[in-house]
Amino acid sequence: MAWLGWHLSSELPASGGQVILNCSHDPVLVLLAYLVACAASFATLDIAERVGYAEDPRSQRRWRWVGAGCLAGGIWAMHFIGMLAFQAPIPLHYDLSITLLSLLIAFVAAFLAMDTLSHAEPRPWQYVSASIGVGIGIATMHYVGMAAMSSSAHTYFAPGPFAVSVIIAILASAVALLLSHCLRTGSGMLHQLLKYATSLLLGGGIVSMHLTGMWAMTLVLPEGVPASLSEPNNPLQLGVTITVITLLVIGSSVSAALADRKLQHKERDLCRVNALLCQLDQARQSLQQVAHYDPLTNLINRRGFNQIFAEKLAEKTAQGGKLAIMFLDIDHFKRINDSLGHDAGDNLLRVIAGHIKSSIRSHDDVVARFGGDEFCVLVNLLDRDEAQQVAERIMQKMKAPIELAGRRMVMTTSIGISVFPEDGQHCEELLKHADLALYQAKANGRNGLHFFNEQLKTQATVALQLEEELRNALRDNSGLLLYYQPIYDLRTGQVTKLEALIRWQHPTHGVLAPDRFIAIAEANGLIAELDNWVLRKACADLAELSQQGCDSLKIAVNCSPLNLARPELADEIEQALRSAGVAAQRLELEVTENALMGNLTNTLVLLKQIRALGVSLSIDDFGTGYSSLAYLKRLPLNTLKIDRSFIQDIPDSTQDMEIVQAIIVMAHTLQLQVVTEGVETFEQYRFLERLGCDFIQGYLMSCPVPLAELRPTLNELNQRHLSHPVSPLSLVRDTDESRLPGPFPGSPGHRASASIVRPGH
Repeated sequence: MAWLGWHLSSELPASGGQVILNCSHDPVLVLLAYLVACAASFATLDIAERVGYAEDPRSQRRWRWVGAGCLAGGIWAMHFIGMLAFQAPIPLHYDLSITLLSLLIAFVAAFLAMDTLSHAEPRPWQYVSASIGVGIGIATMHYVGMAAMSSSAHTYFAPGPFAVSVIIAILASAVALLLSHCLRTGSGMLHQLLKYATSLLLGGGIVSMHLTGMWAMTLVLPEGVPASLSEPNNPLQLGVTITVITLLVIGSSVSAALADRKLQHKERDLCRVNALLCQLDQARQSLQQVAHYDPLTNLINRRGFNQIFAEKLAEKTAQGGKLAIMFLDIDHFKRINDSLGHDAGDNLLRVIAGHIKSSIRSHDDVVARFGGDEFCVLVNLLDRDEAQQVAERIMQKMKAPIELAGRRMVMTTSIGISVFPEDGQHCEELLKHADLALYQAKANGRNGLHFFNEQLKTQATVALQLEEELRNALRDNSGLLLYYQPIYDLRTGQVTKLEALIRWQHPTHGVLAPDRFIAIAEANGLIAELDNWVLRKACADLAELSQQGCDSLKIAVNCSPLNLARPELADEIEQALRSAGVAAQRLELEVTENALMGNLTNTLVLLKQIRALGVSLSIDDFGTGYSSLAYLKRLPLNTLKIDRSFIQDIPDSTQDMEIVQAIIVMAHTLQLQVVTEGVETFEQYRFLERLGCDFIQGYLMSCPVPLAELRPTLNELNQRHLSHPVSPLSLVRDTDESRLPGPFPGSPGHRASASIVRPGH
């Protein structure tokens, strides 16, 4: 077989000829060839790594071409230097066209290798086919390059070494592809050392393939052609020159790849920084959303509202104009959470937020949720009437039925309004005044609106001062007093009970009635301490009255609805009785029917504990609440107290007379004693006695008096009856009422039309 002037045969020609045996290789040039092969291998690994890092397809193509050029140039230069290292005793020349053809073949093989390495995850068959193609290409380049060598001798190749060289080329290609793929990612010193070791290994494989191919070659001079010395030349100089040029090209390519990689790293760092900045900006916006907006309703929250409010206020202050600040509170919203659950309450708040937002006039007006069921609206105004119109529109919108948890319900709202600049100049001041107006709107019965006025501020200031002074009074046990109003027993004609009524001897305002400070105590957590003080003081006064001979008197003490919900109340009552040394049967606890029905299950347990102590129980202000007879019969009560609102119009109101009669009959049916309070006229007394009422209490008998004045009042009331055992009513019937003396001691004469004492006494 002959191709390009050389022959593949296991036997030399039979025609004879001279075999050239004294061929050799220059070790320096072989070492330079190995150096070039290692450099080409390192460049291939480095540029393959660069291709893996490149994100732009155009950049990947560009570096594939550069890598193919480095690999092809390095292998070809290694082969050429290796050929220069070959020394034979005959003249050797090289054909330029065939040499360039070998370079082209090397480039094709190198490009195939770089194309395979450009894939992120090549499949196994791609590795196999590329290894075979690249190996055959390199072997072809080698033997074509050897064919460029021309001389007077014929070239023969042994098939065995020839095959071995091809196999080495294929194996070296496979190893190079695998190692290049494994080393295309990574960093650090160890990674770099692995690249150097791999380059040395691959360079050795390439040189081994070349030397194996040279080993397969045999030069034979034809018969009759004499051997002659080769022409003098300097292959070492040419080899060094080619080595230097090749290394410069490869080094430049590696340096460019390194610089480009650093540049790309910087670009990635910049992109990462930009991405982080974008994330920070998004995070800032998210934090701003969280910080200034309510997540449930997507309305701005208190913080965001205050910021906008301050800006609007500065604008109106500079340019002139009015602003209205409206506080909205949903009436009885807690019942929704308690009955339908918090999820239903959240859904309701979303609907209500939509109603409020749809009621405002423009984007200049602001709606905010301050928390819970409290909303705030900021409205631009031309005049004060516009604020009322907006508030009424909101209240009307709120009356639209809402479908919630399978129910159709209507909610109402209370609104408090303050106006800039009339009601304040600063944000906090205007918000506080709107809150005061809201409180007044709720106090007026809810489902209404109220504008701020200076009287509200005065009331709030006084209430705050009274709260502080009440705390001091409880702490120092000073200023608080108990007054007692007698409760007259119509059957025995004696005062058998007293109702303890608290008063406050205020240093500035004088004696204050309970309606001035009880609500303050309830609103600020003082009511339990205040009720306990009344209980202990009443028991102590009852012990003092016992020492004065009033052993049969009982004292009725009022209990706040809030205090009735405390399970420790029974222990406090027992402690007060024990400290004063008073029998429990002489104490009566008065509770309102609304307090009893508020939480009947828990209340019933507490009442049974109190009754177990021996303390009597009375239901106060009966008829003004929503008690049910079905529940009333279950309560361990002793006494029922008819509210004065049913008495004050008797005998003029027939309807009230029938109601009182029905209550007395009902109470006696339930085995309850009846006390009627607010009795101020003799006609009222005579009517109640005729109906069989058990006790009466009111200004007809006596107004509340302090403990120091109580004993004379009791003595006079009881002595008048003892002096005349006949029923006072029967005596009066036989007497001209115009001749009756003034009212009982302690009672205001202008409020009682007659007395129940015998005339002339």
